[in-house]
Amino acid sequence: MNFSLVLLATSPKASSSPDIMGTIQSLLGPIIGCLVMFLVIFSLSLIIWTFRDIRARTQDFVSQILATVLVALFNVGGLFIYLILRPRQTLAEIYERQLEEESLLAEMTERQTCTNCHARVESDFQVCPSCGQKLKRSCPKCERLLELRWTYCPYCASNVGSAPMPGNMPGISMQGVPPSSSLQGNPSMPVSGNRY
Repeated sequence: MNFSLVLLATSPKASSSPDIMGTIQSLLGPIIGCLVMFLVIFSLSLIIWTFRDIRARTQDFVSQILATVLVALFNVGGLFIYLILRPRQTLAEIYERQLEEESLLAEMTERQTCTNCHARVESDFQVCPSCGQKLKRSCPKCERLLELRWTYCPYCASNVGSAPMPGNMPGISMQGVPPSSSLQGNPSMPVSGNRY
């Protein structure tokens, strides 16, 4: 029996087997350490990314904490759940979209259109270039453009209600404009309304 043990101890297979096992064990420790360190850094990176992403998408503090805890507990699975449930747009994207909508609304309200054909007209047009609709008239005294419904010129304070109104104006009401004959026939009758 002692002879067989001596043979086993001196054989090349028996001496190389513990050397290979020792080498594998010495390499396996640092590899496992690097893998564990990578997983820890990866998990922390997911948590930090989730927290930053949810802060860019909502101002609700409870939602921010819940999303971060979800990823901290379930790691990659929690990240997939968060990506499914998170708001589609960031706060910056929502703000930009609101600015675009407000600028479009402002542009639409500033744009003037013809009351007859709804063509775009400028503020200093007297007639619509598309249909010929009378849009404004000039004051007989100061010759500035006035709205058709105005009775008095706001620039020179003259009464333009007695001036002849142009005929054939669809969409323009003649209510409140005194006829020119009644004003000229009775000069002592006071004119109703504000002068200025």
